[in-house]
Amino acid sequence: MSENIVNEIILDNTLIKVNHYEQEIVNGLHQISIVFNVTTEEYHDIATLLYKGTFEVTVPDLVLFFRGTINKYSTSITNLYEEAQVGEYKLSLLETEI
Repeated sequence: MSENIVNEIILDNTLIKVNHYEQEIVNGLHQISIVFNVTTEEYHDIATLLYKGTFEVTVPDLVLFFRGTINKYSTSITNLYEEAQVGEYKLSLLETEI
């Protein structure tokens, strides 16, 4: 698994600023793992986006593009509806075979 200097990714058309990024090849397919913060204000949009499960993934800093599906997901907080909360999300996306 390699770590790269990546500041953001795009899931479909949503820009996500990342705190941590790792990338590896699993059975010939790209897998990325990211850690990012979600605020109370962003929570609804991010939750709705992640519910889709499969995305067009773009990593602009690496000129990487693939269709990926969530294979791991966790969050440090479950109730971001309370004002001024910030949750740390961990997300792993695996490239889907065409």
